[in-house]
Amino acid sequence: MTQNDTESTGNKIVPFSLKDAPALIEKLLPVQKLSVEAYKENMAAGGKTLATMGSYWKGRKVLVLNKAVILGTLLPATNDLRKDLEIFEMLMAMDADSLWRRFPRSEALSKAASNFKAEGWDTSSPEAKAANTRRTLAQTSYRESVRQVERAESVDQSYLYGPIWGSVNAHLGTNAFSFPELTEQLGMMRFGHRPKVADTFSGSGQIPFEAARLGCDVYASDLNPIATMLTWGALNIVGADTSERAELEESQERLVKVVRDQIDALQIESDGAGWRGKVYLYCLEVTDPATGWKVPLMPSRVVSKGYRVVAKLVPDFANKRFDIELLQNATDKDLSEATKGTITGGEVVYTLEGAEHRIKLSTLRGDHKLSDGSNANRLRMWEKSDFMPRADDLYQERLYAVQWMKDGAIGKSEKSQFRSVTEDDLIREQTVNEYVAAHLAEWQEAGWVPDMRIEPGDKTDEPIRTRGWTYWHHLFNPRQLLTAALINQHSDARLKFGVAQVLNWNSRLSMWDIHVGGGGAVQKTFINQALNTFYNYGTRGFDNAAPFLKAAYKSFPLDQNLHAEIEALPASSITTPFDIAVTDPPYGDAVKYEEIYEFFIAWLRKNPPPEFAGWTWDSRRALAIKGEDHNFKTEMVAAYKAMTNCMADNGMQVIMFTHQSGSIWADMSNIVWASGLQVSAAWYVVTETDSALRQGQYIKGTILLVLRKRLDNKATSRDELAYEIEDEVKSQVELLTGLNQDAKDLYRDENLFEDADLQMAGY
Repeated sequence: MTQNDTESTGNKIVPFSLKDAPALIEKLLPVQKLSVEAYKENMAAGGKTLATMGSYWKGRKVLVLNKAVILGTLLPATNDLRKDLEIFEMLMAMDADSLWRRFPRSEALSKAASNFKAEGWDTSSPEAKAANTRRTLAQTSYRESVRQVERAESVDQSYLYGPIWGSVNAHLGTNAFSFPELTEQLGMMRFGHRPKVADTFSGSGQIPFEAARLGCDVYASDLNPIATMLTWGALNIVGADTSERAELEESQERLVKVVRDQIDALQIESDGAGWRGKVYLYCLEVTDPATGWKVPLMPSRVVSKGYRVVAKLVPDFANKRFDIELLQNATDKDLSEATKGTITGGEVVYTLEGAEHRIKLSTLRGDHKLSDGSNANRLRMWEKSDFMPRADDLYQERLYAVQWMKDGAIGKSEKSQFRSVTEDDLIREQTVNEYVAAHLAEWQEAGWVPDMRIEPGDKTDEPIRTRGWTYWHHLFNPRQLLTAALINQHSDARLKFGVAQVLNWNSRLSMWDIHVGGGGAVQKTFINQALNTFYNYGTRGFDNAAPFLKAAYKSFPLDQNLHAEIEALPASSITTPFDIAVTDPPYGDAVKYEEIYEFFIAWLRKNPPPEFAGWTWDSRRALAIKGEDHNFKTEMVAAYKAMTNCMADNGMQVIMFTHQSGSIWADMSNIVWASGLQVSAAWYVVTETDSALRQGQYIKGTILLVLRKRLDNKATSRDELAYEIEDEVKSQVELLTGLNQDAKDLYRDENLFEDADLQMAGY
């Protein structure tokens, strides 16, 4: 039966069945081209489709890779694999004609005109133009071509894919003119219904979103409720229709107005002369017992490199402390000297009347070893009612500078200036402190501010040990608490994503970075996957935080007829049937989401919106799969056994993992086998480094294991098995080598598969 055959049932003509047909991904995957596309998306940074929903979630599997994997499991491998590859590349917009359409329109037209005219090429027909296109692209490598073009999802989809459907339908026996139509028809052929794709480690929702964009029903689950929230947002905000998006934008504007009005009523962010506080800079302060002087802890006294502002420490002998005055228009010498702050190498360093004083911070903290060998100190552990240091705490906190901006002027053209702290500023600070003190218990009871303890852990020990913070709200100063409480109070499910971003970019863990932008900027808390404490940090005024509340999320409206189910539960507990699973499970040194994202859970757990109320708002650390020991393997087997039980007998699973340890191969093969699965293909896609793409090296990338159910056991001899394996490996290598030669006919001396790909295919 060929790809154009149909079967007759009575008077009804139905497409042929793919029920037991091998999938394309089990035979071939153009990994070199896919690596180039994946790297391009990885380098898009803020331009990534789902990043605006929650840039703090790391380990995102790029959407183009997800698309390739899902399509590869749905498409059949026929007796014409060269044609299969051609169709797959059309669907991925990786063929020569699609690449041409991915050039920016004006650039494409200009390039075509100049090239065709210069070469004297025939442009009298569409066929001739297509030939010309191929000749042009043949003069450059695929990597170089992709560098110049747009990502496929950024191009008008009708323009990009409209020309391919005739060829696709002719080869597959379908009648589709969009990805959802193609997906549904392939699903009917293979499973008897629209395919359901599952991801039981959904993370930020990259895999479920791409599956839904292709037209699959989706099942997504994750132990972490922040992950399920991000997955919900991907499907219901990025995937919302135009009317829902318009409603969201109106809600965002209302939220910003309501909160700004409340802040304005308190008169805490305006100087009364048309300037609003953009950034408030704070530092810790300690008392040197040898002199009795209070010393501000500043790793650098440079306030703004771009604006050439530095802080001068002016001794106040009457009060034994330093006033902090800002020097404007600092010279190069001033800037150089100011890079030497008052804390360096673990020592507090300051000068009085020409004499340098030094004391180790560890001495001030009282660092010591306990009988069990663990580290300890004499810092006071903060209590639930605390939100700022007490008078007898080692670490005090002070405002040392304010960046002001003209009212309503935020952005590149804004007018801003740094000023020393005035008495009026301190009065406004006191107003904030008193307001928070009066409302903290009420906010905590209502769930607008956390009342959740920080449980000790590998990552959560840091704020406890270095600051004595024991509740999650201690990671926010009074200004930050006030802003976040008001935003949280007035936010529905769709607006909680803005709340989370404000928390990420506005905490006591938000470093003040003098090198970013023209004047410096407040960095995000999760600049890496840890809870780093700083001696000085920045606090955003509300107008500087408001853009996170009005984020312009990408828009890719999904088919409203698709069914999506999202649950917050361990992978080992799923009971929902599915056809295909694509997962990116935790492994070994994976990010400890179960610890660090309690930072967000604490703000949402007590009063989640109705859409999120059915999830368990707890990190459930004990249930998280982590480590590399026996327990890890046991938990992974339990997860994949549950998935195998829920998977259709002719379904597939694809496991993605990125790890540099060679032992992962043995572990993963044991886990897969113990779960009732067997590997039917393996591929390696470079996703992280440009040098790996240029040099054909596998420095860091993603391994794809394609899996089927192990439905029966067959007996054979070792010799017979060896011959069968040898024949199969030889056949696979010859196939990929032949496809390489075909590729060289289109691209200058460029392989679809490198030696390492042939080796992986042999596995």
